[in-house]
Amino acid sequence: MALQGDYLVRATAFDGQIRAFAVRTTETLQEITNRLDLWATASAAVGRTISAGAMMGAMLKGKERLTISIHGNGPIGRIVVDANAKGEVRGYATNPHVHFPLNEQGKLDVARAVGKEGTLYVVKDLGLQEPYRGSSPIISGEIAEDFTYYFATSEQTPSAVGLGVLVNPDHSILASGGFILQVMPEAEEEAINTLEERLKIIPSVSGMVEKGLTPEEMLKEVVGREVRILHEQPIRFHCGCSYEKSLAALSSLGTEVLKEYVEKGEEPEILCHFCRERYVIPVAKVEEVIKSREWNETS
Repeated sequence: MALQGDYLVRATAFDGQIRAFAVRTTETLQEITNRLDLWATASAAVGRTISAGAMMGAMLKGKERLTISIHGNGPIGRIVVDANAKGEVRGYATNPHVHFPLNEQGKLDVARAVGKEGTLYVVKDLGLQEPYRGSSPIISGEIAEDFTYYFATSEQTPSAVGLGVLVNPDHSILASGGFILQVMPEAEEEAINTLEERLKIIPSVSGMVEKGLTPEEMLKEVVGREVRILHEQPIRFHCGCSYEKSLAALSSLGTEVLKEYVEKGEEPEILCHFCRERYVIPVAKVEEVIKSREWNETS
């Protein structure tokens, strides 16, 4: 029985020759949209990225996590998404108030928001001394095509990525989800060719989610045959910000800046980009940070 709400499946197709992921992120994107006041085109851009991030998170293990940054030359600025192996995801855009008329295909103009020049970055914390860092140029700004190119060039894994978001006129989220198909090294030409032909005729991802297709049904629709489900996992918004982490961020400010807060009697505010939670730091705590820093410098 399929899980309710947002969730992800990991599967194989063509007798293990294709690795497959599919996800529904409608509720997760709605929460992010509410928290960040995303306008429709911005919601579509962030939604596509969190779907990709959730599926890439499912490729990790244990406490491993990753951060995706899309730096395009469009008005949305930077899109940042964090995801981990537990199905937790969060994301934001530098400029949440981006919206344009529909493009020539009648879809939200994500490419115009993101821009067609720039770089897609992926940083993976795999528990090693140094994180894995990969990047590739933005080739279209549509995000799915950019991830397809990233997998092929940065991770040398031939992949097909489909991502989609539908937004209601009131900017609420109607549907959000996606799939990733990856060709395994032992895959035969027949399986690859069959899959390539199938990808030319499949419905849009957002249309499949809107019709109520589960991630399992989406994969079956995409590959045109039964798939073997290996794992199901709930997906949810989660932000790990905290007062303690805000103190750490405060400690990164210069001593003169901190002293200025104390002299003016102002309480610094740390705003989380991902969830918009505000942390107000008492002046007494700022003084503690200054004293601790000065003690360390003289000891």
